[in-house]
Amino acid sequence: MARPKPETFDKHKSVAENRRARFDFHIEEKFEAGLALQGTEVKALRAGEATIAESYAEVRDGEVWLINSNIPEYSHGNRQNHEPRRPRKLLLHQREIGKLFGAVERKGMTLVPLSIYFNKQGRAKVELALAKGKQAHDKRATIKERDWKRDKARLMRERG
Repeated sequence: MARPKPETFDKHKSVAENRRARFDFHIEEKFEAGLALQGTEVKALRAGEATIAESYAEVRDGEVWLINSNIPEYSHGNRQNHEPRRPRKLLLHQREIGKLFGAVERKGMTLVPLSIYFNKQGRAKVELALAKGKQAHDKRATIKERDWKRDKARLMRERG
């Protein structure tokens, strides 16, 4: 008997998206990871200020870290404000970390964050993808396919 398809993550409020990742990478598998944040980082995220366009994740010493993500300082924070581009620990199960580490080491894959969001319980989460980089001809094919879908939709609208 086939296993039921797992549900997608329950995104309640999206804070930041990496739209470029789907163009630059073939997405193989997605994971949901918690974020270990400091106090003012949560407030800055709730204000909707974050960018993950140039960020990536790496496995280091049996832990997964989100590198180069930018959560700007909270405007009403005082001297205990956080550092905007500090590495942030991602919270995953040991089995998931082992799976990610093996794929990155053996298959040459990359860990790319797709989005940061708050789930229904109000916890900050990262949608992390195990991805393989596209080459130039793959990107051209993606552009061609996207243009054809747009033209097809326009033609269907015109013809009724």
